[in-house]
Amino acid sequence: MLEATMTQCECIPGCAFFNDKMAGMPVMADQMKHRYCTGENDKCARHMVVAKLGRAAVPSDLFPNQSDRALGLIAASHKEGAMR
Repeated sequence: MLEATMTQCECIPGCAFFNDKMAGMPVMADQMKHRYCTGENDKCARHMVVAKLGRAAVPSDLFPNQSDRALGLIAASHKEGAMR
């Protein structure tokens, strides 16, 4: 499991958001990168999904500040897994 840290996120090398590969990058992307990618990794929505479901489960349009959406994806995945 990925640990919450206040340092550079280990997901940076493959992160579409950090590497400017997402459509519709917000004007405040640099501030978001500073906060989530080199600071509060555990609060990053993309990091949350990677930690719980794996990198392949991260939607291409998920931004770091969408933690509610990330929690919904995680809950839905667990609910789906429980139904099997």
